[in-house]
Amino acid sequence: MTLVVGVGAGRGVSASAVLGLIEETLREAGLSVSEVGELATVDAKAGEAGIVAVAARLGVPLRTYAARELALVAVPHPSEVVGAVAGTPSVAEAAALAGGGELLVPKRKSGKGRVTCAVARRRLLNVGHGYIAGETPEC
Repeated sequence: MTLVVGVGAGRGVSASAVLGLIEETLREAGLSVSEVGELATVDAKAGEAGIVAVAARLGVPLRTYAARELALVAVPHPSEVVGAVAGTPSVAEAAALAGGGELLVPKRKSGKGRVTCAVARRRLLNVGHGYIAGETPEC
């Protein structure tokens, strides 16, 4: 099992703000940062320095999805405001769930609301010499 943390953020958000919300969210849910296997967000945030820096600090990949892909993911807390700005009614929850899995922690906002995150658990299957998230091997 591995955790996927979906992240949304305002332009120019700091790495400390992103990491702070992720760590607080995981701690309050009884989860560990060491379980995080991936950060995920919308394509428009692929170059956001604060998000990129946190993925590097955690040693995990940053996976991005097109807004149109995220808009197709059913989430418990869609936002019309986010939809108008980002082209999808959810970034954090949809990005966490886009590769499949179970939502463990719904969208959380930082104190100033500049960062959001959500946490999903994705099952990893042993396939040959490696692990593939969310895929079932043909038997």
